[in-house]
Parts: sequence; C-alpha cells; structure tokens
Amino acid sequence: MAPGPDNIFVLTQSALKGRLAGFVVTLGLCSGIIIHTTAVAFGVAALFQASQLAFIALKVIGAIYLLYLAWQAFRASSQEVALRGTQRPEYGKLYRLGFIMNITNPKVSIFFLAFLPQFADPGRGQLPPQMLLLGLLFIASTILVFGSIALLAGTLGEKFASSPRAQLILNRVAGTVFTALAIKLASAERL
Repeated sequence: MAPGPDNIFVLTQSALKGRLAGFVVTLGLCSGIIIHTTAVAFGVAALFQASQLAFIALKVIGAIYLLYLAWQAFRASSQEVALRGTQRPEYGKLYRLGFIMNITNPKVSIFFLAFLPQFADPGRGQLPPQMLLLGLLFIASTILVFGSIALLAGTLGEKFASSPRAQLILNRVAGTVFTALAIKLASAERL
C-alpha cells in the first residue's frame, strides 16, 4: 500500500483513462511480478544484488522510461485530452506500459530477493516452486490493492472527464509524479 511507482501509475492511468484502463495496467504490472518471482526463484535477481553495473543499467532504463511517460503527459494539450476522452484506451499499450514499468524497476527484484526466501523452507521441498507460489500470493494481493486503487481513481476520474481543463491538470500532475519517480529511481541505492 506504500506509494511507489507501480501503484501511482495505476492511480494516474485510472484517473485519466478509466477503471478498466487501471485494471489492464494492473495486469501488466502483475505480469512483471511473474518475471521478478521467476528471477528470484532461479537466482537471476542475485545478479542485480551483486553487480553494481547491472543494477545501474536497469535503474537508468527505468528512469528513462518514467521520464518518457512524464514527457508524454506534459505535452498533452487540452484538445488532445478532450479527444482522448471520446476514444477507447489502447489496452494492449497500457498492458505493455505496466509490464515495462514493473520489470525495469530493479528495486522490485531486490525486494523479492530479500523478501521471498524468508518464507521458503527447504524442509518442505524444492525452493523454486515455493518461491513461485509465494509470488502468486503476492500477485493476488497486488490485484486486490491495485484493483481497489483503479476502482477509486477511475471513479474520481469520471467526475473530471467532462472538463478538459481538469483532465489537463491531471496530466500535469501525472507528469510531475513520473518525473519525481524517475529522480527517485535514478538516485536509488542497492539495499
């Protein structure tokens, strides 16, 4: 529930494009969690923990991506916002955005590397299947939390949908949030 890039992304996309858009972003983010869980289960995430270069490369890619999203939000004019309100969101693009957003955040891999092994027990069998099960439980909780955020933000966004000025303000807020998250990610240190 702590504000981070992923749940803020769900919030802004839901407010701007509707509840369903927020749920699609959530599914993309959860697909990224599958990648992180698999990486931890098979030891790949340890590379990002051990290699400063790999960690820096992934966080720079993530920060650039967030700045790209900020740039798109800042350059949207009120006319584009009004036109988008009448168009159906591109759900495939939103899914990909959520997926990329999640997998380019090295702190997620490191979090999973630190978090999941605490709950795995070698006495109960092989560790990779246990890690994957724990990842699935994390995905279920993510769907509940992010789904709730999408529902709430999408409902509030509908109230602003009739006002191009309010939509423009939401885009500027989203751009500011993405810029702040890019700066935070770029300055992140390994745990």
